[in-house]
Amino acid sequence: MTRPAKRAAEPSGAVERKHPGAARAGRPPRPPLALSLQLADPRHRAVLKRASVARWIRAALDAPAEMTVRVVGEEEGRSLNEAWRGKKQPTNVLTFPYREGGEIHADLVLCAPVVEREAGEQARSLEAHYAHLVVHGTLHAQGLDHEEDADATRMEARETQILAGLGFPDPYAG
Repeated sequence: MTRPAKRAAEPSGAVERKHPGAARAGRPPRPPLALSLQLADPRHRAVLKRASVARWIRAALDAPAEMTVRVVGEEEGRSLNEAWRGKKQPTNVLTFPYREGGEIHADLVLCAPVVEREAGEQARSLEAHYAHLVVHGTLHAQGLDHEEDADATRMEARETQILAGLGFPDPYAG
């Protein structure tokens, strides 16, 4: 997939650049993360706290990263999905990855109305569904995919493990 321009203009105050400190209770330290959180659709601001989004991403990271997470409305979600995937409806998450040296750079675009609708259909909390999609997008940014059955099984197992570590239920449990 071809990716969009490197960075969109960021709303004022939208950039956080923090690096994790020492490891907690015997866990290895997580790789550094520079995060820009953009809420073009602010309806879920209470669920999408910067610290939570950063924690979800860090739990899935295997290398230092610079990531932008942009939460959009239906129109922008539809437009991006059509431009980059040829599909005329919005999707829950789009990942635009690229690497510079050993560092991961990626833009994750989440469509708030789709995420909200799916959370309701799946009887999951909005927070749990956002956490799943952020972890899912972060794994895509690192090259994981689910095109083949074996790859899908591995990726789903990894997502489930990460989400359990974050205190969320298995997103694939019936």
